[in-house]
Amino acid sequence: MLRRWHLAVLVVLAALALACEGAGTAAPEPTGTAKGLPASMGALGDSITAGYGSCFTLVACSRNSWSTGSSAAVDSHYRRIREDNGAIRGNAENYAVPGARARDLAGQADRAVDDKVQYVTVLIGANDACVDRVADMTKTRTFRKQVDTALARLKKGLPKTRVLVVSIPNLYRLWQLGHENERAVRAWRRGVCQSLLARPTSTAKADDERRRQVGDRVDAYNRELEAACEKYGRKCRWDGGAAHRVRFSLDLVNEIDYFHPDVEGQNKLADVTYPGRFKW
Repeated sequence: MLRRWHLAVLVVLAALALACEGAGTAAPEPTGTAKGLPASMGALGDSITAGYGSCFTLVACSRNSWSTGSSAAVDSHYRRIREDNGAIRGNAENYAVPGARARDLAGQADRAVDDKVQYVTVLIGANDACVDRVADMTKTRTFRKQVDTALARLKKGLPKTRVLVVSIPNLYRLWQLGHENERAVRAWRRGVCQSLLARPTSTAKADDERRRQVGDRVDAYNRELEAACEKYGRKCRWDGGAAHRVRFSLDLVNEIDYFHPDVEGQNKLADVTYPGRFKW
């Protein structure tokens, strides 16, 4: 029969053997996680990010959002992340509101801070340019100040959170594509983005100048978005103008207002802006 001190020695030796066996071997990563990928996310913006018009009617349809969409029809940022990090499942919030302008961004940022999300996408500015009259467009300096205010709230409240700022799509190109399409023209005459799309078939010099002013203002907004992201620091990534460079065809917008992206358009935005093609 083993004496008590013999038994004690055997227990210690066994423990040391187990410790040595595990030495140098990292503990396995929990199932459904991936180093560097966020476990939660939120989307800030307007009707584009809200998926407006992508569900065959002119209402918000966030399940088809390029950013946080959960629908199998859209390969959104959320679904792409979820493929490699199951921890994000069910943790994607869409704060975007149809009609939102840069002045509304700070309130959305507050909600993201309250929810402590780890990744935020920002796409704003189309409604600052799409107003009834060119004179009513948000001034570029004001736009920048409002964006800075929102980003400052994110940075203060979520200092470790990654932020993606996306460029405003090329609205002027949409007019170029659709002004000879009868269905698009009929839809635009109902009142969508009148600063750009009023009298869409007119070739008058004043109308052409008005459209170019809208295009120029969108370009100015994009420059300010890029600069604001650079000012934010290393946690902010600019899309490099990828969304603005998308050569939207009419089959990438819905057939009700011929303005907002349909499912194919949302997929295109997700594809060109997803930071997975870069390093997180």
